[in-house]
Amino acid sequence: MSASNHPPRPVDSFHTTADLIEEAYNRLNASIWGYVAGGAESETTKRRNRDSFDSYAFRARVLRRVDKVDMSTTLLGSKLRIPVLFAPMGSMDVFVEGGGAAGVEAACRFGVLPIVSSVTPPGIAPAGKSHPGDKWFQLYIRGDDVWKADMVRQIEDAGYKALLLTVDTAVYSIRERQINERWLPPTKRGDSGADWQAMFDWDTASRIRDMAKIPVFLKGVQTAEDAELSMQRGFDAVYVSNHGGRQLDHASGSLDMLPEIVEVVKGRAPIIVDGAVSRGSDAVKAIALGASAVAVGRLQAYALAAAGVEGGVRLLEILEKEILTTMALVGVSSLSELTPAHVRSVPPPANPDGPFPHLPKHIKL
Repeated sequence: MSASNHPPRPVDSFHTTADLIEEAYNRLNASIWGYVAGGAESETTKRRNRDSFDSYAFRARVLRRVDKVDMSTTLLGSKLRIPVLFAPMGSMDVFVEGGGAAGVEAACRFGVLPIVSSVTPPGIAPAGKSHPGDKWFQLYIRGDDVWKADMVRQIEDAGYKALLLTVDTAVYSIRERQINERWLPPTKRGDSGADWQAMFDWDTASRIRDMAKIPVFLKGVQTAEDAELSMQRGFDAVYVSNHGGRQLDHASGSLDMLPEIVEVVKGRAPIIVDGAVSRGSDAVKAIALGASAVAVGRLQAYALAAAGVEGGVRLLEILEKEILTTMALVGVSSLSELTPAHVRSVPPPANPDGPFPHLPKHIKL
């Protein structure tokens, strides 16, 4: 896994997210770095995800009391210290010892929700019971209705509070960084059940919804039309995502998708968004535009690769400070005060270095 044998840095030496990213780059080999950092084909969707956040500027209000700022929220009955979730990621064992259990421990120790992927070790029950705290589970479809019913039972028995069904992976995308490295994540090697995902449709998703006693919703909603169908079918939340730019290339950026989905959902369900969330200010923009919370995937991977569970906790501490600072400077003391009036659309800045301009130039995100 490691690209070098240098000793790990002490966790208190990480002061910024860029510190964690640089350490992850130094510790991962080129194949695994390409898997984590890369996107599909030309990586246009991946870049648009970032551009969509950079295309909004804050409209800060002044002379507002911000001596006490409340960043907490509740999502489907679970309390979050900050409005951030750890997104589900496959094959996490390639960049952190313990795989998905490491992300669970970091998130639960800090006080946010981890979402465990069905394609990462150590599995449903071991990850679910690895650390106390609320957890959600994400499922890829790999079998018939008997298989689905058994999976739902295992997920509920392991104590997960919600089930996400990924809907943007009918086929595995063309990921050129992985192709160039001649590398596939372990869970894709001999993945004979993947054809089931191509047969996954609204009726199948609804049957799973009917099987479950916990909230169920779809991860990968990208249009108002599908958000409305999701509401009509009785799903409990909407997860806006283009898989971090790792599936369909030339799609819209995640934050660009959000307003039309917020408009059609009309408060009937919470909305989660991911894709290029890089700083606490990104979370504040998303919530101002109508999201309930954001999820981080790559940032989670970098932090865990850099320093294991302690790195994951440190990432969340850094994001917490950034969210607090942004909210105070925007002039709000609680998430509920954020509205679209706190942001406005602007041309994305001409910043080729992206959200981490202080990273060494050789690190390609």
